[in-house]
Amino acid sequence: MAENPAYPVGLRLTGRRVVVLGGGQVAQRRLPALIAAGADVTLVSPEATPSVEAMADAGEITWERRPYAEGDLANAWYALIATTDPEANNQASAEAEAHRVWCVRSDDADQATAWTPATGHSEGVTVAVLTTDARGRDPRHTAAIRDAVVAGLRDGTLVAPHHRTRTAGVALVGGGPGDPDLITVRGRRLLAEADVVIADRLGPRDLLAELPPHVEVIDAAKIPYGRYMAQEAINNALIEHAKQGKSVVRLKGGDPFVYGRGMEEVQALAEAGIPCTVVPGISSSISVPGAAGIPVTHRGVAHEFTVVSGHVAPDDERSLVDWPSLAKLTGTLVVLMGVDKIGKIAETLIAHGKPADTPVALIQEGTTAAQRRVDATLATVGETARAEDVKPPAVIVIGAVVTVGPKALT
Repeated sequence: MAENPAYPVGLRLTGRRVVVLGGGQVAQRRLPALIAAGADVTLVSPEATPSVEAMADAGEITWERRPYAEGDLANAWYALIATTDPEANNQASAEAEAHRVWCVRSDDADQATAWTPATGHSEGVTVAVLTTDARGRDPRHTAAIRDAVVAGLRDGTLVAPHHRTRTAGVALVGGGPGDPDLITVRGRRLLAEADVVIADRLGPRDLLAELPPHVEVIDAAKIPYGRYMAQEAINNALIEHAKQGKSVVRLKGGDPFVYGRGMEEVQALAEAGIPCTVVPGISSSISVPGAAGIPVTHRGVAHEFTVVSGHVAPDDERSLVDWPSLAKLTGTLVVLMGVDKIGKIAETLIAHGKPADTPVALIQEGTTAAQRRVDATLATVGETARAEDVKPPAVIVIGAVVTVGPKALT
């Protein structure tokens, strides 16, 4: 005879007593969700993992440092039994049954009166998966289903078009360094919900190919300027489309606030009364060196890193960078937008005391299939960049960390 399926239900545990027996890995995984649900959690266990102990120290749970004893489940609404003592688990399970307390058993699902589903979250939606066949007791199976559903909700592929979440306004989305998989989950979801996408040249282009045909994609570099400067034209395009009631995504490379003029756009939208959501992105200043096997900090080598724009030469009166001070730092220097100025930058750093043999790496098209790395020193980097025909976009790393990584990663 087939076993009846479990009845799915959502427990509202705010302020209600929940007892957890055992302070090991099972408790460590389950306690955060119980705390987030507002449960009044009592942990009964002689020992606990450091993470569980930290929850008790922070006052998030009450910890009674002893083994289970008869009566521990009194007045409980829910119990998680996860000790390493089978006899104690059986006694606690019997007490739960006698007092009609829903009880989860980590060691024996057949003896439990409740099962913990594989859960995930996406923008106010909780997904809980319980399978109804024999595989239901295989956590890998339910977790795989959960992951597939949550991923679909996050990237918009599981939302029917006529039920698609749609909010008028602008989302300023950092697309990451180039690899489309390195955009944030929230950024990808907002792209899937967009009516209009205004994209930078350095944004992850492959993401645009995934958009539905009804989405209007605008290349920011091709917006007619007319009497406006380029940035003003982009600001006006964002405002115009948002005022038409459209959901607009401004897709930028890296992070919107790292040399991306993101705040200028936020300010323009605020002045126009347009709601704006900012979604941070993975900055190329850290991710691109990492993809090339270079840590921007490393124990015993570099205790700090500095990110600087190289789009204005050191001797240009418009430069806001204190190059003499940078030359005195012992950590890592990361230069963005500096390919055509790297020779002058290197000369300036050397002139102010930076050793000429300081290692330098230029990483072009970082994190993409076209990524390549060119190594040099401060003394040779200008000529090397020209000889190797290094083109933007490229991230330049200056410092001892360039030589730290295994050659297999370079």
